[in-house]
Amino acid sequence: MSFVKLNLHPSILANITSLGYETPTPIQAQTIPVVIDGRDVLGIAKTGSGKTASFVLPILNQMLTIPAGERNRQPKVLVLVPTRELAIQVAEVFKELSRNLPRPFKSMAVYGGVSINPQMKAIFGVDILIATPGRLLDLKRSNAVEFHKVTTLVLDEADKMLNLGFKEEMQEIFELLPKKRQNMLFSATLSDQLSGLNRVLLLDPVVIEIEDNVDEVELINLSGYFVSNDRKGPLLRHLISEQDMQQVLVFTSSGLKADKVAGKLIKNGIQALSIHGKKSQTARLRALEKFKSGKLRVLVATDLISRGIDINELPFVINYELPRSPKDFVHRVGRTGRAKSEGLAITFVTKEETHHFKVILKKIKRYIDMIDSESLDF
Repeated sequence: MSFVKLNLHPSILANITSLGYETPTPIQAQTIPVVIDGRDVLGIAKTGSGKTASFVLPILNQMLTIPAGERNRQPKVLVLVPTRELAIQVAEVFKELSRNLPRPFKSMAVYGGVSINPQMKAIFGVDILIATPGRLLDLKRSNAVEFHKVTTLVLDEADKMLNLGFKEEMQEIFELLPKKRQNMLFSATLSDQLSGLNRVLLLDPVVIEIEDNVDEVELINLSGYFVSNDRKGPLLRHLISEQDMQQVLVFTSSGLKADKVAGKLIKNGIQALSIHGKKSQTARLRALEKFKSGKLRVLVATDLISRGIDINELPFVINYELPRSPKDFVHRVGRTGRAKSEGLAITFVTKEETHHFKVILKKIKRYIDMIDSESLDF
């Protein structure tokens, strides 16, 4: 299928072509026609499946059919996301896909961790607002934004918003919105908690579930090392140096561990930065931009922050610590092996974690020949 068959406006199709997109992903092919028809949507698809464009494209298409109104503090489209990084990423997709349209649309991301005053000023005239729940309510309480004209609501990464404890804030926001609107809810998983939210929020939704395709992991070469906790740092530095890795994403289980790992790398002459929820927004954006541009050799991140890391052709991912679930493992290693390019994902496993790692591999239907790091000289 081509994008031409999805009944998108010619100017939007021209943008898609100029960006090099040839065919829609499964979530895009199924979601775009449903959204254009005005139906509510419950979309279940993993991160990296193209779901952002699956709602951005039909939203822009719909807005082109609506006469332009006067500029005010009342956005027509509201997108709720769990993290600052994802807010920025979604806003960038809206801006990228709305270039050279018959009329301009102003999109903006608002999030905490930075001064609210510039956001209060810039929100005037915004058509599409992408926001984290807490900052959005702060702006509403400051009378910087009104919701009377919201016709479309999108919840992106809804599972993460619920896991992060945003349920009360989300309910408060729902009560402020017009009752008549189109709703879209996207998530990587379908939990009982999410099902409850779906029943409250969505009206006769079209359910679109894209199954995780384990074949997609085939482009990713998986490697693993048995290693004790005290040898993880030396092993990490050894692999980076020996294989001359120049762009490496390292996953840890906590922000504190991310800081420690990055600090050790720096002390040993390897350029690195950490990125996690306790870092300032400025520091996080600076680290992310340096890494994306190839100016930073190693980025040490937590699972939550990784939601905003979307890099084509990332060559290396290293699981310094095991994730809690198979889905998190697939999400992590899925940062590499994108755009049909091969990638290498390396996992460190302690002897005590062997059973847990076997469960992960069984779930994703992959086998790894493990290397005992005790046999290595480093």
